[in-house]
This record gives sequence, C-alpha cells and structure tokens, in this order.
Amino acid sequence: MPKRTISTEDAPAAIGPYSQATIAGGFLFISGQIPIDPKTGLLTKQSPAEQMRLVMNNIGAILKQAGVSFKDVVKCGIFVTDLGEFKAINAVYAEFFDDQPPARATIEVSALPLGVDVEVDVIAYAGE
Repeated sequence: MPKRTISTEDAPAAIGPYSQATIAGGFLFISGQIPIDPKTGLLTKQSPAEQMRLVMNNIGAILKQAGVSFKDVVKCGIFVTDLGEFKAINAVYAEFFDDQPPARATIEVSALPLGVDVEVDVIAYAGE
C-alpha cells in the first residue's frame, strides 16, 4: 500500500508543513493534535480536560476520514504542560476507549504549540 495523506475539514488544518495524518504500511499516523476548533479555526483555552475533549473529538474526525475508529488505535502519545492535570485529562481520554485501550505514553513538557496545555498524537491500524 503506497503512502497516502488523510485530511478532513472536520478537524483543524495543519498549522505548519505537515499533514493531519498519513497512512503507510497498514497504519495511520495522526499528527499531534491541539485544541483548535475546526469550525472556527480558533484555539480554545478552556480547562486542560476540555482541551483534551476537543483534541480527542478532532482525532475522531481524522480516524473517521481514514475509515477507522478509536477501536483501531494502537498507540497514543499525550503531551501535557502540567502532570497535575493528569487525573482530569485521563478521565476524558478514557471516555474514548473500550476495555482494550491502546498503548500510551504521557509526558510532561515545558511548552506546547500556541501555548496550549494538551497535545495528542495517535497511531491506528488501518488494515492492508
């Protein structure tokens, strides 16, 4: 399967020289998503938990465009600026997965693009 770019208007457009997602080798690689409202193009600076909800909804839109779902996600990377918000962020994250959640890393970083509190990237199985 050749490399293919995935894009949807139901998730924020890339803010740099990258794609929302790429399919290669049977896997979907979703670029780090930050809490931008795809309808307005505006950054949301709500609580970290609400930022996480918007990020996960945006990821859901990209998954759907690629013909897969959260059930197909095999790895997530969560980047936060304050691990003190982990419990609230984790509660929102858990709403999107069933009893077999993907592998995951959660990492505290000193800063994220546009000053947001949460960024998530995803790898999903997209079939052969």
